[in-house]
Amino acid sequence: MRRRRQPQDDLHNKERWLVSYADFITLLFAFFVVMYSVSSVNEGKYKVLSETLTGVFNAPQRSFQPIEVGDQPLRSGAAQSDDIIAPAVTEAPRNPDISEEGRTEALRAMADQLALEFDELINQGVVTLESSERWLELNLPDSLLFSSGSAEPHYDGFAVVEKIAGVLRDRDNAVKVEGFTDNRPIRTNAYPSNWELSAARAAAVVRMLTMEGVEPERLAAVGYGSHQPVARNDTEEGRRRNRRVVLLISRDASVRGAMR
Repeated sequence: MRRRRQPQDDLHNKERWLVSYADFITLLFAFFVVMYSVSSVNEGKYKVLSETLTGVFNAPQRSFQPIEVGDQPLRSGAAQSDDIIAPAVTEAPRNPDISEEGRTEALRAMADQLALEFDELINQGVVTLESSERWLELNLPDSLLFSSGSAEPHYDGFAVVEKIAGVLRDRDNAVKVEGFTDNRPIRTNAYPSNWELSAARAAAVVRMLTMEGVEPERLAAVGYGSHQPVARNDTEEGRRRNRRVVLLISRDASVRGAMR
């Protein structure tokens, strides 16, 4: 007896589970891709955001009296005069009576601390540290702090600035942060020229120092672009040396007077 052929529609119905299975696998793959992208956080930007939010929520209260809304009765002239807030008095530099010899000795002690913190990088020739009676000059390559063509510090840059801040904290020495680039032109929405890039990098280092507890009134940021090279720009090694951030630490306390 000849077997009856199974209708074609029955075969299609039995294989429909493959369509649902394929849809499930596709959705599962998309789910894991999304989970991976969420877990891959830019740690440098995350730390900047974290420190900023911490500073905002832990900021000291700025208003000593509640603001009254509506018409309020006038008080006597004596009472009104008591409510006048005295102008803020700029805090004088700490240890103003230290002699020049004492400040020079303190500057040498800072040089010794920085040399200890960056001992390995100095021996490798990556970081240079020069000192005189009036200045310390700490020269950092841009790759130690930033990605190429960017003023957003990468994660390793925070550890570098943290070491520097540990030496600068609880002192009154003025600090000038200088940014430099090579002569290769840059033209992006964020940085139309090397001027903007070098200045933004110097400002980023200043911002990180303040996040680490260095007083902002001691700091200044300057961008030189490609106009103060220390090497020739026609070789890769020369361009690498020109792309740098320099911290000039003054013996004196006045940041505006600390010019070199």
